Amino acid sequence: MTVHNRVNSLKSAKTPRARIRVVIVEDEALFREMLVGALSRQSNLEVVDTADDAENAIALARTARPDVMLMDIELGGEMDGIDAALAIKRESPQIGILILSSHDNPRYVPSLPLGESTGWGYLLKQTVRDIATLGQAIEGCARGLVVMDPAVMTKLHPREESAVGALTPRQQEVLRLLAEGLSNAAIARRLSLEERSVESYINVIYQHLGLSGESEINMRVKAALAFLKSLQAW
Repeated sequence: MTVHNRVNSLKSAKTPRARIRVVIVEDEALFREMLVGALSRQSNLEVVDTADDAENAIALARTARPDVMLMDIELGGEMDGIDAALAIKRESPQIGILILSSHDNPRYVPSLPLGESTGWGYLLKQTVRDIATLGQAIEGCARGLVVMDPAVMTKLHPREESAVGALTPRQQEVLRLLAEGLSNAAIARRLSLEERSVESYINVIYQHLGLSGESEINMRVKAALAFLKSLQAW
């Protein structure tokens, strides 16, 4: 599976620095040091500090000036990684947050403000099989993208009362794949459709979501954000 299909992203105009400053928040010492070593060998990344609990993570967000914080969920204290991430985003919305967890429980994802702000990511440790994939996700969060693990996305569905929930099942399927960052051609291959049919589905989706008069990139981003905003666990 290609990196593009494993890591879902939305385009954004935000541009990271030449080297992305990363803080690693992980309470397992061995795994934390493995991440430090692996990420430090990436030419575009700089690991500036580490933390093993939520309180230190919040403090480092203020003092270390990271571009991205790579954060586990279970940190062993009163606050977990999701709590820390939300606190950091409220205070410093420019900091990208990439959750890297072994939890594929979909209840965690709707708690993230994916439809309101960007620079978020949620990846599973068990599906990230190489450091290049993780590095690409970190870079995406630094650029203000939304990066989601497909294994988590498949366990979520739109709320029925949302605009996305009112779409037909096929339209929702097309929109889900668009939110995963797939091109029209890739969506067509995945669903065994003609590319023209995918274009027709997407145009109807845009109309239903009230997206018009903007560039194609902006409409794809807004449509994908609308999908993410509507998500809830099965």
